[in-house]
Amino acid sequence: MIQKTFLQALLIVSAFFLIWFGLSQVDFMKLFKVKERTTTMEQKLGDMIWNQIEDTEDIVYNDSITKSLDKLLKPLCDANDIEQDSLKVHIIIKDQINAFALPNNHLVVYTGLIEDCKRQEALQGVLGHEIAHIEKNHVMKKLSKEIGYSVLLTAAGGSKGGEMAREILKTLSSSAYDRSLEKEADISSVKYMMEAGINPKPMADFMYQMAQDSNIDKAMYWIADHPESEERAKYILEYIKGKKIKNKQTLSEKDWKTFQEKVGNQD
Repeated sequence: MIQKTFLQALLIVSAFFLIWFGLSQVDFMKLFKVKERTTTMEQKLGDMIWNQIEDTEDIVYNDSITKSLDKLLKPLCDANDIEQDSLKVHIIIKDQINAFALPNNHLVVYTGLIEDCKRQEALQGVLGHEIAHIEKNHVMKKLSKEIGYSVLLTAAGGSKGGEMAREILKTLSSSAYDRSLEKEADISSVKYMMEAGINPKPMADFMYQMAQDSNIDKAMYWIADHPESEERAKYILEYIKGKKIKNKQTLSEKDWKTFQEKVGNQD
């Protein structure tokens, strides 16, 4: 019994010293500096790309339109402890059915997407998907993998910022994330919606609708640039199967249609 107790004590002491030795080998100052540098880089990249967009695209500044979009975002943020003020949401006048996230919490929505969603819940599902990309740091993971961390670092502080901004924008707006990240964003969006009492089924319906519509230019729209859209619709429906689904509508049907009409008049 004494021998057993002694061995246990010896193991505990040995484990303690092993952990202490391991931690002592970590250069925390270097680690923190890398994190700080990455955060600064992300902020610079996001603002650099957005400045590029502002210079070349038509942006919606109509208060009633932007406020309606904010209202659709609010329940998703409130129910999921997401700081809505941290999101930099922009609406671009473009008939493509698209939305995408940029570094530094920029979220871009095209008017074509708002007009094409038959249900407000479908739009909220897309918004939730892009918020998940932001919240889970998918944006920088994608860019680091496809463009390279060192290249991004150079772009954030170099003279060729404008040229790189265009390349980064093209990467984020017209190519898919890894399938695992897409699924994580899809399911996260569904969870956001369910927490807010919003029915996620229209999100799956929207995916299926887009995949089946042969009249849409598939060169650039939200669902075409994401892999296996029908499969995604199916696993969303499978995820919510048997769960208690609420049907809160953020905007009245009248306000939703008015919102879409105002957006359509921007074109």
